[in-house]
Amino acid sequence: MRRYLRVLILCLACGFCSLLYAISQLAVSLEEGAAGGGGKPQAAVASWLAASGRGAERGAGPASGAGLLDRCKDFTLCYWNPYWMLPSDVCGMNCFWEAAFRYNLKIQPIEKMHLAVVACGERLEETMTMLKSALIFSIKPLQFHIFAEDQLHDSFKARLDSWSFLQTFNYTIYPITFPSENAAEWKKLFKPCASQRLFLPSILKEVDSLLYVDTDILFLRPVDDIWSLLKKFNSTQIAAMAPEHEEPRIGWYNRFARHPYYGKTGVNSGVMLMNMTRMRKKYFKNDMTTVRLQWGDILMPLLKKYKLNITWGDQDLLNIMFFHNPESLFVFPCQWNYRPDHCIYGSNCREAEEEGIFILHGNRGVYHDDKQPAFRAVYEALRNCSFEDYNVHSLLKPLELELQKTVHTYCGKIYKIFIKQLTKSIRDHYDRPSKER
Repeated sequence: MRRYLRVLILCLACGFCSLLYAISQLAVSLEEGAAGGGGKPQAAVASWLAASGRGAERGAGPASGAGLLDRCKDFTLCYWNPYWMLPSDVCGMNCFWEAAFRYNLKIQPIEKMHLAVVACGERLEETMTMLKSALIFSIKPLQFHIFAEDQLHDSFKARLDSWSFLQTFNYTIYPITFPSENAAEWKKLFKPCASQRLFLPSILKEVDSLLYVDTDILFLRPVDDIWSLLKKFNSTQIAAMAPEHEEPRIGWYNRFARHPYYGKTGVNSGVMLMNMTRMRKKYFKNDMTTVRLQWGDILMPLLKKYKLNITWGDQDLLNIMFFHNPESLFVFPCQWNYRPDHCIYGSNCREAEEEGIFILHGNRGVYHDDKQPAFRAVYEALRNCSFEDYNVHSLLKPLELELQKTVHTYCGKIYKIFIKQLTKSIRDHYDRPSKER
């Protein structure tokens, strides 16, 4: 009896498969008839997907799904089209078969890169130039977190709103805030507002990872590239910075510091990539107590112990923390944080000589004086550049001519490293045919 039952079940299964095949063939014939002998709907969808253009690649425009919505309103393409006849990248919204059988198909949200900056005093224009350089080349959309004094908020909002046509970024403006019981002490540390960066993990509690930069930073290649370094962190690393110096003979920390510092020459915090989820969870070793302390608990004790011995404020505190927790720091090469110190006495950043400068850091105010004209030339070129493709592309030749005028300085003698990566970035993002972008 069991043998006959098995045969019966097998026959029913075969019959059901045959029925499904017959329905699929009927659906194809109905679809061809509805299309009036025209092209297949899959081809139409494929052409729509291919026509997304540069804006879609760079995350532009919230209405990118309109074409799929229109397609799904046409039941000649949806209701009669069995789910197994559709390509894998076709949306099933409002479609009978796909709703029933392709329930697990979801459009994944595009990852945003989070960029934070702290601006006080006369730093509005410098900060806007930094943000512009981030937007010009980046591919994934950006979320800006701007911490600024109250009197700068309206100016930032007006300038950023004028860029809203880009649709590749969002922004939030925050006031400068410190823990209330020690606010005055934190604010006067080093420069006004500089130590705000120490409290970003506590303020931006919903942000997993963050790239913090000083206002005097210029991106000469996509932010995406430094953002991708997060994936290179091992299981113990929580942040990434570049060395303060490559050459110990001109290093500041190894010659003058009166406190512990990371490595041989310390690290520079002007460009700091952070996995803030890990930072909030970690318990840090320290020289104040045998008990390990979390990020929010260690800052004030560190300041109380070393405030008479530190010169560079929050950067010194970070050096002390990573001296005691060296396994937690990922160190990236100097081309990701290239400063006048790398060329003022002769070139000492080998990676930049080979591949060019990735991120330019104009500390010591060199964008606004004549001490390092090569740095100022790059800053002025990007400050005056607009977002149009032809304008970005056309900045190279005038910039090179300006840099050639700086060869009387050590930095100017190697001016080609200032445009090597910039040239590549422009070629990669603006010289391709529009259909490839």
